[in-house]
Amino acid sequence: MKVVIIGNSAAAAGCIEALNAAGANADITVVTDESKAIYGRPLISYYLWGKAQEKNMYYRDSGFYEKNGAKLVTGTRIEKIDPKVKKAIAADGSEFAYDKLLIATGSSPAFPPIEGLSKKNTHTFMTWQDADNIKEKLTQETDVVIAGAGLIGLKAAESVSARARSVKVVELAERVLPTVLDAGNAPVLQGLLEENGIEFYLGRSVKKIEGTDAVTKVILSDGTELPCSLFILAAGVRPNTALAKEAGVTVNRGIPVDEWSRTNLPDIYAAGDVTESTDLITRDKKIMALWPNAYLQGEAAGNHMAGKEAEPPQLLPMNAVTFFGYPIITAGVIGGEGTSVYSAKTADGIKNLYVKDGVLQGMALFGMVDRAGIYTSLIKDKIAISSPEDLISGKFGINWFNKSERQRKMR
Repeated sequence: MKVVIIGNSAAAAGCIEALNAAGANADITVVTDESKAIYGRPLISYYLWGKAQEKNMYYRDSGFYEKNGAKLVTGTRIEKIDPKVKKAIAADGSEFAYDKLLIATGSSPAFPPIEGLSKKNTHTFMTWQDADNIKEKLTQETDVVIAGAGLIGLKAAESVSARARSVKVVELAERVLPTVLDAGNAPVLQGLLEENGIEFYLGRSVKKIEGTDAVTKVILSDGTELPCSLFILAAGVRPNTALAKEAGVTVNRGIPVDEWSRTNLPDIYAAGDVTESTDLITRDKKIMALWPNAYLQGEAAGNHMAGKEAEPPQLLPMNAVTFFGYPIITAGVIGGEGTSVYSAKTADGIKNLYVKDGVLQGMALFGMVDRAGIYTSLIKDKIAISSPEDLISGKFGINWFNKSERQRKMR
């Protein structure tokens, strides 16, 4: 069986490892337009910050492809998929025949209509190369402006804060991490970042970038002018769906897939940021652009390609991140109509749990993350909770489950 994987990130790793675990004996080719072997994209902020060295960036060891029977083709962009003859065709004319194909093309930065985006020292922040480009320009005299207070923008702000003269973040929404945190939670994170010298301009957007050749200042939608010698665009991402759509794959905002990562076309799968998958909690189809979900989707695709019977993955929005050493974990549905919030606050942090119809639906943990795994299990298993107050008790833990449930979870 010939398997071609377009893209080389978490979804590719999941597919490769599942194929080999299932004994598929597949001839696997991974084609990527990047120059690197598979690396941990969430680590690029730590690399820019100086807290991760190049040798620590790789997601798998140097022998990963060879020992899994895979061939890596770098610096090559696939520009066409022909499902009739089962070939993926590269921009340089190379052809890759397949029996099964995985589209794992990820996402790209969204480019809002900002005048002057083409000026020098304007960057995006999604790849290792992006981090290298920024690192090369960053000095103690640099005034950084970042458009976007989502996860990418905030991690960029953290990573440059110690090496820049000033860091300012502009966000159209009225709060930071607007797609992850609600109005009650966001100020906690914003306060932490402000304590570390990061300034925020919320409820505004970048309208114009000025400078003769390179950027010297940015002008916001309300007329505010900010000095800027390095601009980072982090105003959202868009799934890379064009290749799939041209081949006849159904595309909405992303590529809708089933629990085995199958698209509407036979023998064509999709996984990772490019897809729309089913949220375990809401049952909605949505884009859940998260590294663990991408791996699980790739794994599901590999299992199905190999004909292996396995449980489909349970996918839900979940973020585990630290800012300046302070851990934050969110999962599931934060807030929403008919939801009751159970909160605890100590010197160690804040814990907010969201319960609806007797079931834990979401969590937002700031600092107090020691029971995150148990809460996640409750969310995924949709276990009925008669006394939600127990969840924020200091005594709450694995013993809260009955004996059979404890044994199942500890296997």
